[in-house]
Amino acid sequence: MTPRPLRFAFSHISRRLWAGGYNYQRNLFAALDRFLPGEFVPVVFAGTRAEENELVELAAVPGVEIVRSGAFDGQPGLAAALALGLDRGAVAAFHSARVDVVVEAARFFGWRLPVPAVAWIPDLQHRSLPQLFPRTARWRREIGFRVQIACGRTIMLSSESALRDFRACYPHARNRVSVVRFATQPPAAFLNTDPSEVIAAYGLPANYFYLPNQFYRHKNHQLVVDALTILKRRGVNVVVCASGSTEDRREPGYYDLVDAEIRKRGLDTHFRHLGVIPLPHVYALLRACTALLNPSRFEGWSTTVEEAKSFDVPTILSDIDVHQEQTAGAARYFGVDDPVALADHLMQLSELKREPAVRNVLAHQDDNVRAFAASFSATMRQAVRRNG
Repeated sequence: MTPRPLRFAFSHISRRLWAGGYNYQRNLFAALDRFLPGEFVPVVFAGTRAEENELVELAAVPGVEIVRSGAFDGQPGLAAALALGLDRGAVAAFHSARVDVVVEAARFFGWRLPVPAVAWIPDLQHRSLPQLFPRTARWRREIGFRVQIACGRTIMLSSESALRDFRACYPHARNRVSVVRFATQPPAAFLNTDPSEVIAAYGLPANYFYLPNQFYRHKNHQLVVDALTILKRRGVNVVVCASGSTEDRREPGYYDLVDAEIRKRGLDTHFRHLGVIPLPHVYALLRACTALLNPSRFEGWSTTVEEAKSFDVPTILSDIDVHQEQTAGAARYFGVDDPVALADHLMQLSELKREPAVRNVLAHQDDNVRAFAASFSATMRQAVRRNG
Protein backbone atom coordinates (compact mmCIF):
# COMPACT_ATOMS: atom_id res chain seq x y z
CA MET A 1 0.00 0.00 0.00
CA THR A 2 1.31 3.47 -0.90
CA PRO A 3 2.00 5.52 2.26
CA ARG A 4 -0.04 8.67 2.56
CA PRO A 5 1.71 12.00 1.90
CA LEU A 6 3.37 13.76 4.81
CA ARG A 7 1.42 16.90 5.64
CA PHE A 8 3.60 19.75 6.91
CA ALA A 9 2.49 23.14 8.22
CA PHE A 10 4.15 26.40 7.20
CA SER A 11 2.90 29.83 8.27
CA HIS A 12 2.34 32.17 5.35
CA ILE A 13 5.19 34.64 4.82
CA SER A 14 4.07 37.98 3.37
CA ARG A 15 5.94 38.98 0.23
CA ARG A 16 5.41 42.61 1.21
CA LEU A 17 7.22 42.08 4.53
CA TRP A 18 9.82 39.51 3.45
CA ALA A 19 10.05 38.78 -0.27
CA GLY A 20 12.88 36.29 0.20
CA GLY A 21 10.83 34.19 2.62
CA TYR A 22 7.83 34.20 0.32
CA ASN A 23 9.97 33.11 -2.64
CA TYR A 24 11.54 30.42 -0.46
CA GLN A 25 8.10 28.92 0.22
CA ARG A 26 6.96 29.07 -3.38
CA ASN A 27 10.17 27.48 -4.68
CA LEU A 28 10.17 24.82 -1.95
CA PHE A 29 6.61 23.73 -2.68
CA ALA A 30 7.29 23.63 -6.43
CA ALA A 31 10.50 21.62 -5.91
CA LEU A 32 8.71 19.02 -3.75
CA ASP A 33 5.93 18.66 -6.30
CA ARG A 34 8.36 18.26 -9.16
CA PHE A 35 10.94 15.93 -7.68
CA LEU A 36 9.00 14.16 -4.89
CA PRO A 37 5.48 14.11 -6.33
CA GLY A 38 2.82 12.79 -4.00
CA GLU A 39 5.13 12.56 -0.98
CA PHE A 40 4.25 15.87 0.69
CA VAL A 41 1.28 18.16 1.16
CA PRO A 42 2.36 21.70 2.17
CA VAL A 43 -0.40 23.27 4.28
CA VAL A 44 0.00 27.04 4.43
CA PHE A 45 -1.68 28.72 7.41
CA ALA A 46 -2.55 32.36 6.78
CA GLY A 47 -4.32 35.04 8.75
CA THR A 48 -7.70 36.33 7.68
CA ARG A 49 -6.11 39.53 6.36
CA ALA A 50 -3.34 37.90 4.30
CA GLU A 51 -2.91 39.10 0.70
CA GLU A 52 -5.24 37.04 -1.47
CA ASN A 53 -3.03 37.25 -4.58
CA GLU A 54 -0.08 35.79 -2.66
CA LEU A 55 -2.15 32.86 -1.45
CA VAL A 56 -3.56 32.25 -4.93
CA GLU A 57 -0.03 32.04 -6.30
CA LEU A 58 0.99 29.51 -3.64
CA ALA A 59 -2.20 27.49 -4.15
CA ALA A 60 -1.39 27.27 -7.86
CA VAL A 61 1.45 24.87 -6.96
CA PRO A 62 -0.02 21.34 -7.16
CA GLY A 63 -0.67 19.79 -3.76
CA VAL A 64 -0.55 23.01 -1.74
CA GLU A 65 -3.46 23.62 0.64
CA ILE A 66 -4.32 27.02 2.12
CA VAL A 67 -5.95 27.39 5.55
CA ARG A 68 -7.11 30.81 6.72
CA SER A 69 -7.44 31.20 10.47
CA GLY A 70 -7.69 34.09 12.91
CA ALA A 71 -5.06 32.29 14.99
CA PHE A 72 -2.51 33.49 12.43
CA ASP A 73 -3.52 37.16 12.40
CA GLY A 74 -1.13 39.84 13.61
CA GLN A 75 1.88 39.28 15.84
CA PRO A 76 1.32 36.22 18.05
CA GLY A 77 2.31 36.52 21.70
CA LEU A 78 5.46 34.66 22.64
CA ALA A 79 4.61 35.18 26.33
CA ALA A 80 1.37 33.18 25.98
CA ALA A 81 3.13 30.27 24.26
CA LEU A 82 5.73 30.24 27.04
CA ALA A 83 3.28 30.57 29.91
CA LEU A 84 0.67 28.10 28.65
CA GLY A 85 3.10 25.87 26.77
CA LEU A 86 0.73 25.83 23.83
CA ASP A 87 -0.58 28.17 21.15
CA ARG A 88 -4.09 26.74 21.39
CA GLY A 89 -5.55 28.47 18.34
CA ALA A 90 -2.73 27.37 16.05
CA VAL A 91 -2.72 23.81 17.40
CA ALA A 92 -6.48 23.50 16.82
CA ALA A 93 -5.91 24.59 13.21
CA PHE A 94 -3.10 22.04 12.83
CA HIS A 95 -5.27 19.21 14.14
CA SER A 96 -8.16 20.20 11.90
CA ALA A 97 -5.85 20.08 8.87
CA ARG A 98 -4.33 16.72 9.95
CA VAL A 99 -0.79 18.11 10.07
CA ASP A 100 2.05 15.64 10.69
CA VAL A 101 4.91 18.09 11.27
CA VAL A 102 5.18 21.84 11.78
CA VAL A 103 7.81 24.22 10.43
CA GLU A 104 8.24 27.00 12.97
CA ALA A 105 9.34 30.09 11.04
CA ALA A 106 9.73 33.11 13.34
CA ARG A 107 7.00 31.72 15.59
CA PHE A 108 7.10 29.42 18.62
CA PHE A 109 3.98 27.31 19.08
CA GLY A 110 4.74 26.17 22.62
CA TRP A 111 6.77 23.59 24.50
CA ARG A 112 3.70 21.34 24.80
CA LEU A 113 3.11 21.26 21.04
CA PRO A 114 1.72 17.75 20.35
CA VAL A 115 3.04 17.70 16.77
CA PRO A 116 6.70 17.24 15.75
CA ALA A 117 8.28 20.59 14.91
CA VAL A 118 11.28 21.85 12.94
CA ALA A 119 12.56 25.31 13.81
CA TRP A 120 13.68 27.10 10.65
CA ILE A 121 16.29 29.71 11.57
CA PRO A 122 17.27 31.48 8.32
CA ASP A 123 19.97 33.55 10.04
CA LEU A 124 21.18 34.98 13.34
CA GLN A 125 21.30 38.57 12.19
CA HIS A 126 20.13 39.88 15.57
CA ARG A 127 23.33 38.54 17.14
CA SER A 128 25.69 39.89 14.46
CA LEU A 129 23.95 43.26 13.95
CA PRO A 130 22.07 43.90 17.21
CA GLN A 131 22.07 47.66 16.61
CA LEU A 132 19.59 47.18 13.75
CA PHE A 133 16.92 45.70 16.03
CA PRO A 134 14.78 47.52 18.58
CA ARG A 135 15.59 46.08 21.99
CA THR A 136 12.19 44.38 22.35
CA ALA A 137 12.37 42.81 18.88
CA ARG A 138 15.91 41.56 19.49
CA TRP A 139 15.02 39.88 22.76
CA ARG A 140 11.79 38.45 21.40
CA ARG A 141 13.79 36.81 18.61
CA GLU A 142 16.51 35.59 20.97
CA ILE A 143 14.07 34.13 23.50
CA GLY A 144 12.16 32.42 20.70
CA PHE A 145 15.31 30.72 19.43
CA ARG A 146 16.41 29.73 22.92
CA VAL A 147 13.12 28.07 23.80
CA GLN A 148 13.10 26.20 20.48
CA ILE A 149 16.57 24.91 21.31
CA ALA A 150 15.57 24.06 24.90
CA CYS A 151 12.51 22.15 23.65
CA GLY A 152 14.72 19.93 21.50
CA ARG A 153 13.41 21.12 18.16
CA THR A 154 15.18 19.94 15.05
CA ILE A 155 16.96 23.06 13.79
CA MET A 156 16.94 23.81 10.05
CA LEU A 157 19.53 26.29 8.77
CA SER A 158 20.15 27.59 5.27
CA SER A 159 23.96 27.68 5.01
CA GLU A 160 27.26 26.55 6.49
CA SER A 161 27.78 30.20 7.46
CA ALA A 162 24.57 30.10 9.51
CA LEU A 163 25.70 26.80 11.05
CA ARG A 164 28.97 28.40 12.20
CA ASP A 165 27.01 31.28 13.72
CA PHE A 166 24.64 28.86 15.43
CA ARG A 167 27.50 26.86 16.97
CA ALA A 168 29.19 30.07 18.14
CA CYS A 169 26.02 31.59 19.65
CA TYR A 170 24.65 28.39 21.20
CA PRO A 171 27.70 26.22 21.93
CA HIS A 172 25.83 23.95 24.34
CA ALA A 173 22.94 23.14 22.00
CA ARG A 174 22.61 19.41 21.36
CA ASN A 175 19.74 19.59 18.88
CA ARG A 176 19.75 17.79 15.56
CA VAL A 177 20.82 20.46 13.07
CA SER A 178 20.22 20.24 9.34
CA VAL A 179 21.58 22.57 6.64
CA VAL A 180 19.07 22.84 3.81
CA ARG A 181 20.43 24.99 1.01
CA PHE A 182 17.81 26.85 -0.95
CA ALA A 183 17.76 26.48 -4.74
CA THR A 184 15.38 28.13 -7.15
CA GLN A 185 13.73 27.40 -10.45
CA PRO A 186 10.98 29.80 -11.53
CA PRO A 187 7.78 28.51 -13.09
CA ALA A 188 7.93 28.50 -16.89
CA ALA A 189 5.00 30.93 -16.95
CA PHE A 190 7.18 33.54 -15.19
CA LEU A 191 9.65 33.43 -18.08
CA ASN A 192 7.15 34.16 -20.85
CA THR A 193 7.35 37.92 -20.30
CA ASP A 194 9.54 39.67 -22.88
CA PRO A 195 12.38 41.45 -20.99
CA SER A 196 12.68 44.13 -23.69
CA GLU A 197 9.06 45.11 -23.08
CA VAL A 198 9.60 45.28 -19.31
CA ILE A 199 12.78 47.32 -19.73
CA ALA A 200 10.95 49.75 -22.01
CA ALA A 201 7.94 49.96 -19.69
CA TYR A 202 10.14 51.09 -16.80
CA GLY A 203 12.20 53.44 -18.97
CA LEU A 204 15.49 51.66 -18.32
CA PRO A 205 18.56 51.72 -20.55
CA ALA A 206 19.73 48.55 -22.31
CA ASN A 207 22.55 48.15 -19.76
CA TYR A 208 21.66 48.40 -16.08
CA PHE A 209 22.56 46.74 -12.79
CA TYR A 210 19.74 45.06 -10.86
CA LEU A 211 19.27 45.33 -7.09
CA PRO A 212 16.07 43.46 -6.06
CA ASN A 213 16.41 43.87 -2.28
CA GLN A 214 13.79 45.03 0.18
CA PHE A 215 14.64 48.34 1.86
CA TYR A 216 15.98 47.11 5.19
CA ARG A 217 18.99 48.97 6.59
CA HIS A 218 21.13 45.81 6.60
CA LYS A 219 20.58 45.49 2.83
CA ASN A 220 22.98 48.43 2.60
CA HIS A 221 21.41 50.49 -0.20
CA GLN A 222 23.27 53.54 1.11
CA LEU A 223 26.58 52.06 -0.02
CA VAL A 224 25.20 51.91 -3.58
CA VAL A 225 24.22 55.57 -3.34
CA ASP A 226 27.77 56.38 -2.22
CA ALA A 227 29.26 54.35 -5.09
CA LEU A 228 27.02 56.09 -7.65
CA THR A 229 28.11 59.45 -6.21
CA ILE A 230 31.74 58.48 -6.85
CA LEU A 231 30.92 57.41 -10.41
CA LYS A 232 29.06 60.65 -11.08
CA ARG A 233 32.16 62.59 -10.04
CA ARG A 234 34.19 60.44 -12.43
CA GLY A 235 31.77 61.23 -15.24
CA VAL A 236 30.69 57.58 -15.53
CA ASN A 237 27.01 57.06 -16.31
CA VAL A 238 25.73 53.94 -14.52
CA VAL A 239 22.14 52.98 -13.78
CA VAL A 240 21.16 50.79 -10.84
CA CYS A 241 17.59 49.54 -11.01
CA ALA A 242 16.16 48.57 -7.60
CA SER A 243 12.91 46.81 -6.78
CA GLY A 244 11.31 45.61 -3.57
CA SER A 245 9.16 46.76 -0.70
CA THR A 246 9.96 49.92 1.25
CA GLU A 247 8.29 48.59 4.41
CA ASP A 248 10.42 47.82 7.45
CA ARG A 249 8.69 47.47 10.81
CA ARG A 250 11.98 47.91 12.60
CA GLU A 251 12.75 51.27 10.96
CA PRO A 252 9.73 52.68 9.13
CA GLY A 253 11.49 55.81 7.82
CA TYR A 254 14.57 54.14 6.34
CA TYR A 255 13.47 54.25 2.69
CA ASP A 256 12.63 57.95 2.96
CA LEU A 257 16.14 58.67 4.25
CA VAL A 258 17.77 56.86 1.33
CA ASP A 259 15.41 58.45 -1.19
CA ALA A 260 16.12 61.93 0.18
CA GLU A 261 19.84 61.28 -0.16
CA ILE A 262 19.41 60.15 -3.78
CA ARG A 263 17.56 63.37 -4.61
CA LYS A 264 20.00 65.56 -2.69
CA ARG A 265 22.92 64.15 -4.68
CA GLY A 266 21.13 64.40 -8.03
CA LEU A 267 21.16 60.65 -8.61
CA ASP A 268 17.52 60.30 -9.67
CA THR A 269 18.48 59.06 -13.14
CA HIS A 270 21.21 56.75 -11.78
CA PHE A 271 19.26 55.01 -9.00
CA ARG A 272 15.79 53.92 -10.14
CA HIS A 273 13.46 52.35 -7.59
CA LEU A 274 10.47 50.53 -9.11
CA GLY A 275 8.78 49.41 -5.88
CA VAL A 276 7.16 45.98 -5.56
CA ILE A 277 6.77 44.65 -9.10
CA PRO A 278 5.20 41.44 -10.46
CA LEU A 279 7.44 38.38 -10.21
CA PRO A 280 7.52 37.87 -14.02
CA HIS A 281 8.96 41.40 -14.23
CA VAL A 282 11.55 40.56 -11.57
CA TYR A 283 12.76 37.60 -13.61
CA ALA A 284 12.71 39.59 -16.85
CA LEU A 285 14.92 42.31 -15.35
CA LEU A 286 17.23 39.74 -13.78
CA ARG A 287 17.71 37.77 -17.01
CA ALA A 288 18.64 40.84 -19.04
CA CYS A 289 20.69 42.91 -16.56
CA THR A 290 24.41 43.61 -16.83
CA ALA A 291 24.87 42.08 -13.37
CA LEU A 292 22.98 41.43 -10.16
CA LEU A 293 24.06 43.60 -7.23
CA ASN A 294 23.74 42.64 -3.56
CA PRO A 295 25.53 44.92 -1.07
CA SER A 296 23.93 43.33 2.02
CA ARG A 297 25.69 43.34 5.38
CA PHE A 298 24.05 40.06 6.35
CA GLU A 299 22.24 37.15 4.72
CA GLY A 300 21.23 33.64 5.73
CA TRP A 301 21.23 32.42 2.12
CA SER A 302 20.52 35.12 -0.42
CA THR A 303 17.49 34.42 -2.59
CA THR A 304 18.51 37.06 -5.14
CA VAL A 305 22.00 35.58 -5.50
CA GLU A 306 20.56 32.10 -5.88
CA GLU A 307 18.18 33.29 -8.60
CA ALA A 308 21.04 35.02 -10.43
CA LYS A 309 23.08 31.81 -10.29
CA SER A 310 20.22 29.85 -11.85
CA PHE A 311 20.50 32.03 -14.98
CA ASP A 312 24.29 32.47 -14.86
CA VAL A 313 23.88 36.21 -14.34
CA PRO A 314 27.16 37.93 -13.30
CA THR A 315 27.10 39.05 -9.67
CA ILE A 316 28.65 41.92 -7.72
CA LEU A 317 28.40 41.06 -4.03
CA SER A 318 29.45 42.22 -0.60
CA ASP A 319 32.23 39.96 0.67
CA ILE A 320 30.26 38.46 3.57
CA ASP A 321 30.84 34.76 4.27
CA VAL A 322 27.54 33.48 2.92
CA HIS A 323 27.94 35.28 -0.42
CA GLN A 324 31.33 33.66 -0.86
CA GLU A 325 29.86 30.30 0.14
CA GLN A 326 27.05 30.67 -2.40
CA THR A 327 29.25 31.72 -5.31
CA ALA A 328 32.51 29.88 -4.50
CA GLY A 329 34.64 32.77 -5.72
CA ALA A 330 32.73 33.23 -8.98
CA ALA A 331 31.57 36.80 -8.25
CA ARG A 332 33.06 40.27 -7.92
CA TYR A 333 33.31 41.15 -4.22
CA PHE A 334 33.61 44.37 -2.22
CA GLY A 335 33.63 45.32 1.45
CA VAL A 336 30.35 46.34 3.06
CA ASP A 337 31.87 49.76 3.86
CA ASP A 338 33.90 50.19 0.67
CA PRO A 339 31.99 52.29 -1.91
CA VAL A 340 35.14 52.84 -3.96
CA ALA A 341 35.55 49.10 -4.60
CA LEU A 342 31.90 48.84 -5.56
CA ALA A 343 32.21 51.87 -7.86
CA ASP A 344 35.22 50.26 -9.54
CA HIS A 345 33.30 47.03 -10.21
CA LEU A 346 30.32 48.91 -11.61
CA MET A 347 32.55 51.02 -13.85
CA GLN A 348 34.54 48.07 -15.15
CA LEU A 349 31.47 46.05 -16.08
CA SER A 350 29.69 49.05 -17.58
CA GLU A 351 32.66 49.69 -19.85
CA LEU A 352 32.61 46.19 -21.32
CA LYS A 353 31.05 46.21 -24.76
CA ARG A 354 28.08 43.94 -24.33
CA GLU A 355 25.10 43.31 -26.52
CA PRO A 356 21.88 43.05 -24.50
CA ALA A 357 21.10 39.35 -23.96
CA VAL A 358 18.34 37.37 -22.30
CA ARG A 359 19.60 34.42 -20.29
CA ASN A 360 17.80 31.12 -19.75
CA VAL A 361 17.84 28.70 -16.81
CA LEU A 362 21.00 26.62 -16.68
CA ALA A 363 20.62 22.94 -17.52
CA HIS A 364 22.22 21.75 -14.26
CA GLN A 365 19.82 23.82 -12.14
CA ASP A 366 17.56 20.77 -11.96
CA ASP A 367 20.24 19.01 -9.90
CA ASN A 368 20.41 21.89 -7.41
CA VAL A 369 16.65 22.04 -6.97
CA ARG A 370 16.40 18.25 -6.65
CA ALA A 371 19.04 18.37 -3.87
CA PHE A 372 17.09 21.14 -2.11
CA ALA A 373 13.90 19.06 -2.15
CA ALA A 374 15.72 15.92 -0.97
CA SER A 375 17.43 17.74 1.89
CA PHE A 376 14.18 19.30 3.10
CA SER A 377 12.43 15.94 2.82
CA ALA A 378 15.08 14.20 4.91
CA THR A 379 14.83 16.88 7.61
CA MET A 380 11.04 16.59 7.87
CA ARG A 381 11.03 12.79 7.94
CA GLN A 382 13.76 12.63 10.58
CA ALA A 383 11.77 15.01 12.80
CA VAL A 384 8.68 12.80 12.47
CA ARG A 385 10.63 9.60 13.19
CA ARG A 386 12.24 11.11 16.28
CA ASN A 387 8.80 11.91 17.69
CA GLY A 388 7.12 8.75 16.45
